[in-house]
Amino acid sequence: MAEELVLYTNPMSRGRLARWMLEEVGQPYRTEILEFGTTMKSPAYLAINPLGKVPALSHGDVVVTEAAAICAYLADAFPAAGLAPAPGDRLRGPYYRWLFLAAGPIEQAGTMLELGFEVPLEKRSSVGFGRLADMVGMIEAVVSEHEYLVGDRFSAADLYLGMEMYWGMAAGAIEKRPALERYVARLRGRPAAIRAREIDAGLLRKQ
Repeated sequence: MAEELVLYTNPMSRGRLARWMLEEVGQPYRTEILEFGTTMKSPAYLAINPLGKVPALSHGDVVVTEAAAICAYLADAFPAAGLAPAPGDRLRGPYYRWLFLAAGPIEQAGTMLELGFEVPLEKRSSVGFGRLADMVGMIEAVVSEHEYLVGDRFSAADLYLGMEMYWGMAAGAIEKRPALERYVARLRGRPAAIRAREIDAGLLRKQ
């Protein structure tokens, strides 16, 4: 029997990324909905994720936390879905680059702006993420010429970075630029992305 996949999430969290990834993978999975401040901090869930936050994924006896790690794990655990270049493929390096640029520097810089913090010029080398505008410009240049970030096919890197672009533009932290909007719309139009949104929207209506 295949090992069970369980997503621990809340529809108002980054668990949306993990759900979209699971829908792309196409394997059966079960969802456990947790509430902020209550069940997320329960002893049962803290045994799964001691930080008491979502998302988390269990796959048999393997537990993975952090949305980017869940995406990377699922892409490798289910290679038939084609969501990452194979180990040894020359595109593996660029894939990691984009995935972790999105999960690290872009998310940090966007969060700082949303909270109203502008890092002084002389301190930018200390924080490590530099300027969000520089990173967005680099991404714009790539998606202006290519449909996807790595090679000619959608990958987990597109999923994660595309969501960061969508959330950033919606929050006003990232300028809406035509190439970025086309890229995000293309990703969000994928059947798996639509299914994931519909599932989470249904869960929100029940709250």
